[in-house]
Amino acid sequence: MLVVEHEAQCPPGWFGEWLTDTGTAIDVRRPYAGDDLPADLRSHCGLLVLGGDMGAYDDATHPWLSDVRALVLAAVGDGTPVLGICLGHQLVAVALGGAVAPNQHGQQIGVLDVGWTESAREDPLVGVLAARPACPAVQWNNDVVTRLPDGAVVLARTSRDEVQAVRFAPGVYGVQWHPEAGDEIIRPWADHDRDDAVERGVDLDAYLADVVAARAELQATWRVLADRFAALCRRPEPLTAARVSAAGGTGAGSTR
Repeated sequence: MLVVEHEAQCPPGWFGEWLTDTGTAIDVRRPYAGDDLPADLRSHCGLLVLGGDMGAYDDATHPWLSDVRALVLAAVGDGTPVLGICLGHQLVAVALGGAVAPNQHGQQIGVLDVGWTESAREDPLVGVLAARPACPAVQWNNDVVTRLPDGAVVLARTSRDEVQAVRFAPGVYGVQWHPEAGDEIIRPWADHDRDDAVERGVDLDAYLADVVAARAELQATWRVLADRFAALCRRPEPLTAARVSAAGGTGAGSTR
């Protein structure tokens, strides 16, 4: 599986470990450190796009972002599964014709429950999770998807109607939260942003304590997502709308 890492502070984390546990080899590319991205995904079973502090439109300072969007389009064209996390989710949205902007409600930060929609209950990737009473998730973002591409299906929203998860196309997903991150990843973010957080009245120490307290539940929940995404990537045939429907899917309807 091709994994695109945008900065050292946003590694694959738990998600990479869980994918490896399924027997999935991960090919982590770090374009910020000079790694090339492939022109297509013929040598990979899937694409995982991680988060980062840059924005989805910051091509001028992070020129590989356009290559990532091109890979998303290639994946949609040949039925290769994709999962975008936070910035990755936003890049998938933009690649397919959606839009991203700063959250009108301000930064979303905390260990918050995912607000699954009815569409999520029948989805082949997240349906088993949407059936649970609650799914706590690590949230840390400034930007959100504000316009969905044609055919996208919202799988989760916050109580304020912010988009949390989307099925953009058959086998192509994005989640706004960080299933890969525990306190070992979050702590450097908190150290970096502490002065700004104090000005905004955000208690990052309390947030870190919440992440530590929720560790076991976070791991138990989001390991399921990694397992199911790996299973999608092992399918012998490319994913199509008809196959997603047969599997139980429904029809259309600073960032990290």
